[in-house]
Amino acid sequence: MIDSLKQKYGHLFEDKLIDDIAISGTFKEVKEGGKMLEIGEYVKTMPLLISGAIKILREDEEGDELLLYFLEAGDTCAMTLSCCIGHKKSEVRAIAEKDSTLIMIPVQKMEEWSSKYKSWRNFVFESYQNRLNEMLETIDSIAFLKLDERLLKYLKDKARITDNPIINSTHQQIAYELHTSRVVISRLLKKLEKLEKIQLHRNHIVIKNI
Repeated sequence: MIDSLKQKYGHLFEDKLIDDIAISGTFKEVKEGGKMLEIGEYVKTMPLLISGAIKILREDEEGDELLLYFLEAGDTCAMTLSCCIGHKKSEVRAIAEKDSTLIMIPVQKMEEWSSKYKSWRNFVFESYQNRLNEMLETIDSIAFLKLDERLLKYLKDKARITDNPIINSTHQQIAYELHTSRVVISRLLKKLEKLEKIQLHRNHIVIKNI
């Protein structure tokens, strides 16, 4: 655990904090598609992502999902931070976009380290800012981009996060995350293929010129 922490967070945290994280944190592995956090659950730990990628989703009253942002290695989740500190139930769902490893930090340590380590405080504040910027980007894409542009951006983001130009999501899964219908997504995917932005295959999509 120490080596993984130093490799991913050594440039941010001093050695003493790395040691404290290794002592207090719990190592966790989540397989692709595995659910890390469900809406309505109390959040008692904060994740530090060592490897992999996690997608954070919001749900409306009808049960439809909307992708808010992705977490990558070296990140943590601002929504989790907020719920931890406020002892509130989660308002988001977290699902592994690919096999991921994490260190789970108990909420009481978050508060203790905020007063003890300047590097930890800076990390928490910067994480809030980064996630806020990503949510604003999501709002901007909904408000200002046409759905075909949102779809292409989504596919490129997904390819970047997974480091793979092949997207294995179904049309229905994409529709859920973009909060639209499968029929619309299928039509737009065919349009993007005609524009030579993607290649459609039976069980996957290939992104061209990422």
